[in-house]
Amino acid sequence: MKKIDKYVAKTILASILLVLLVLVGLFTFFAFIDEIDDIGKQRYGLQQAIEYVLLETPGYIYELFPSAILLGTLVGLGALANNSELIVMRAAGLSIMRITLSALKIGLGLTIIVMLIGETLAPLSKQYAQNMRATAQSDLHQQQTVFKSWYGFWARDGHNFINIRTIYPNGRFGIISLYKFNEKQQLQEISYASTAYYNDEEWILENVERIKLTKQQITRQFFEKTAWKAILKPELIKLVVVRPNQLSIVGLHKYIKYLKQNGHRTKQYELAFWNRLSYPLITVTMIFIAIPFIFGSLRSVSIGQRVLVGALLGVGFHMLNQVTGNIGLVYGMYPILSAFLPPLLFLIIAVIMMRRIF
Repeated sequence: MKKIDKYVAKTILASILLVLLVLVGLFTFFAFIDEIDDIGKQRYGLQQAIEYVLLETPGYIYELFPSAILLGTLVGLGALANNSELIVMRAAGLSIMRITLSALKIGLGLTIIVMLIGETLAPLSKQYAQNMRATAQSDLHQQQTVFKSWYGFWARDGHNFINIRTIYPNGRFGIISLYKFNEKQQLQEISYASTAYYNDEEWILENVERIKLTKQQITRQFFEKTAWKAILKPELIKLVVVRPNQLSIVGLHKYIKYLKQNGHRTKQYELAFWNRLSYPLITVTMIFIAIPFIFGSLRSVSIGQRVLVGALLGVGFHMLNQVTGNIGLVYGMYPILSAFLPPLLFLIIAVIMMRRIF
């Protein structure tokens, strides 16, 4: 029986990896097509576009793995069914539960590997890709550099440095610190503003405290509103916004804590945090959904039809997951409920379907 278990697991593993390779290849190809329009902007050439797409690949592996495990299980077990190998296994005393356990073992093993990729390599490569892309597309002669940290976004504009702690959805910026240096790299002026926005080629700073430093004295001034003419464009800063899907579980936990300490909303990041924790449950659900379609009423259909059914189920789950998450954010649902409701609902449906074949 152990040889049969290994054979089933090997078949499912090969199918999952093949499907994952195809899906990642397709998404990488379409991502490269999207980047073609940006080739030629400043120093962003073909080599940078290829590097950017390749750096995004670990993220695609993490995002597409649930769909790959559903389709791979359908294709792998479907091939065994079409070759009558499952019938022989059943006749030899191998139960459906035993086959399901073999699929679960290989699925959970791959899930651990993919989660490690999603927690380590994917966030780092995605952040590096975004920074590389933003830097390559910025104007070298204007000396603009932007990067993000746990303490907001730092940008260089010539001899000036600006720190932005918050980027609001409406395009405004909050808690800004502006540092002006002379050509000798001596600090001349510090400005603090509660909010800012970009209008007509200049920054409008609101509720400003300005400190001027000279060899003789330090002066402090307060303005309700003042303008700052800068080459730096807000689009460059928004390219490196900390997005939930760019952070690991540990990173999300730290960032949520940071946002709470500064009085910012955290629902979007909490939802991403619980979505990552629900990842193993999604894997189990995908396998349980595939089993009834192999041993149930569709056992005699072709592999192509099974792939179609699996694709529809995967799209349906993805849409439900997205809708539930967005509805939860709009109506203030608990993020943990928004994250776990879709996989639990599909798991219940899968268990009900599986009961009919046992």
